Amino acid sequence: MRWLWLALALWGAVHPMSWFLVWFNANGYDLTAMVDAWHANAATSGLVWDLTIAAVALTIWAVAESVANRRWLGLLTIPATFGIGVSCGLPLYLFLRSLRPA
Repeated sequence: MRWLWLALALWGAVHPMSWFLVWFNANGYDLTAMVDAWHANAATSGLVWDLTIAAVALTIWAVAESVANRRWLGLLTIPATFGIGVSCGLPLYLFLRSLRPA
């Protein structure tokens, strides 16, 4: 299963980022404009909040387990989640969690 998690993490990094790059190339590299686009209507705002809540839940889980088990590698999922997205962060966390302890 761990290789499936890694494959999903890579897909979750590359595929969404390709769409972000298309948007940036068409609209300029303006994060404020992108955030505005995320809230273009109620459907997109709902999706943004859904993903934000999932990202916060994943962050709390990663921090709690990393501290409890002293396996700090899991904390790498936090920048992956907020820098790329939950589609990368969650499977990355599951991959790192599946690795044998050193």
